[in-house]
Amino acid sequence: MSQFMADIRVSLADALHAALIAAGLDLPGDFQVGLERPARREHGDWSSNAALAIAKGAGRNPRELAGELSAWLEENQPEHVAEVSVAGPGFINFRLAPSWLHSVAKEAVAAGVEGYGRQNIGQGRTVIVEFVSANPTGPVHAGHGRGAAYGDAVARLLERCGYNVQREFYINDRGTQMDLYAASLAAIREGQPVPEDGYNGQYIVDWAAGMPSDADPRRWGRQRALANQREVLGSMAVAFDTWSSEQALVDSGAIDDALAALDAAGATYESEGAMWLRSSDHSDDKDRVLIKSDGEYTYLLPDIAYHRDKLERAGSQGLLINVWGADHHGYVARIKAAMAALGCDPTSLEVAVTQLVRLERDGEEVRLSKRTGDLIELREVIDEVGADAARFTYLLQSMDTTPTFDLAKAAAQVMENPVFYVQMAHARVCSIAARARADGVVRLSVDQVDLGVLVHERELEILRQLATLDEVITAAAEERAPHRVTAWLREFAAAVHSFYHDCYVVGSGIPPELTQARLVLIDAARVGLAVGLSTLGVSAPEAM
Repeated sequence: MSQFMADIRVSLADALHAALIAAGLDLPGDFQVGLERPARREHGDWSSNAALAIAKGAGRNPRELAGELSAWLEENQPEHVAEVSVAGPGFINFRLAPSWLHSVAKEAVAAGVEGYGRQNIGQGRTVIVEFVSANPTGPVHAGHGRGAAYGDAVARLLERCGYNVQREFYINDRGTQMDLYAASLAAIREGQPVPEDGYNGQYIVDWAAGMPSDADPRRWGRQRALANQREVLGSMAVAFDTWSSEQALVDSGAIDDALAALDAAGATYESEGAMWLRSSDHSDDKDRVLIKSDGEYTYLLPDIAYHRDKLERAGSQGLLINVWGADHHGYVARIKAAMAALGCDPTSLEVAVTQLVRLERDGEEVRLSKRTGDLIELREVIDEVGADAARFTYLLQSMDTTPTFDLAKAAAQVMENPVFYVQMAHARVCSIAARARADGVVRLSVDQVDLGVLVHERELEILRQLATLDEVITAAAEERAPHRVTAWLREFAAAVHSFYHDCYVVGSGIPPELTQARLVLIDAARVGLAVGLSTLGVSAPEAM
């Protein structure tokens, strides 16, 4: 919350506290006045349940008490308050005067895109956000796109809220899948059939054709897949600070060190020739195999070593956020159990599980399968709809939903397309500023402009919504919910479009003082739109 908004909230809370004292109520020492945004706009800008919270202990009727408090507040009206009313069983609602919204415009313009909505709730705490982490056995597919957009948006939100964020990609470059991938490349190169359970698809044919005859298929194939994944993710404005290799963990001895730490903690035992983790001691539904009877690691042991390594890099106060696909849901408990067995706080790991995306073309669902070659690459989605539309569409809904990604709708340059609708709002406010420059309007500094002339409901609605942006960003960061920003942008864009249609900024008949004030308003709107879009990793074009 901005300092200005925080000051208003404190002012309202202090006024309510004074009203309670004036009513002769004996308040508990720990009593705090509650204030929140009403669910319905017609109920005002802020609402308090103070009368409801204190009435029972005071032996008072909450509605009557709310009326008494409201009357006192009307007589001793706090700054920026235009009206105090009572609703329901005893809620006290405040409707603020336009003067507070004018300060919102000044604050947004002064802070600019880099500063507006920026918080410091993270206070520099290190967060490692690991996402995508596709096997280096082929291109990233359309399903990975949702995790990519989500992980990067969460990272952007946390950065804007004062966290030290590291984006990380975990490379699963050892094990059976890598063996099959290398064997498939080698077979195609040599003109042989792909091994049973091997990798098919046109990309395997294309890549094998470019593999030198003396190249090691495993090493060359790994690099080829990673280069492709970096390129495609980069085209979607997704970049990683660290690419961690599972094979490197093996080579460095980190896996052996993790196993030794588990042994020392009494968290392992041998049974039926295998090594087991006592994960059921830490809320998992059963114990898990770490090393199979043939001496091969399960997927769990390297993952334990990897998380141990990440925790060391993040520091004692660090936080790990993993973005996993829906097929990993059952894996969360065993990783947290392993962390607890190592003496780490399991709450230092959060796992966001993204649900599958239903991708449609011509009304028909397209199913994804890297193994069989029925593969819709993320590259194809980006080529068809554009990186901005892809990211925005992936972030329209909460990650626990299973959305339909309509390629035709996402590609359409029409107002029914959500990303086009929001970007067009930004382009429109930029076009108004450009029109003013072309007409020779000399802009005054914000301090010289009388914003008191901004009283039209379309103007005030823009500012009301703009005033909530920092709260939305904070909530989206804390809840790991970038779709909250997407929803805010769509509502805010609607307010901007309504203003664009109903309120002229420049031209004959528009008083110069109103032109100056509305230019400040659209500048503030531009800042809000650009901030919201940037937290989603979507561009804010000046023209469409």
